[in-house]
Amino acid sequence: MTIGAIMKNLQISKSEFKAKALEFFRQVETSGTPLIVTDHGKPAIEIRPYHSNECSPLEVLEGSVAEYINPTEPVGEDDWDALL
Repeated sequence: MTIGAIMKNLQISKSEFKAKALEFFRQVETSGTPLIVTDHGKPAIEIRPYHSNECSPLEVLEGSVAEYINPTEPVGEDDWDALL
């Protein structure tokens, strides 16, 4: 059985995976298709391409300020709850 044929099935046994792990990793990387490794016919592990969830600091803060009126106006001491 060729690796291309196995990838179409999306499932392989642990023993098949062990014998050709690097080939399967390369195939998952190039095709983007996840691969499920089975143990006694039951799904045990899913191998899939990595996708970063990192965001820039500006993306994290986007939408966090609901309204900001008069940003250049001085702030009074009574306006700071943290000082009390």
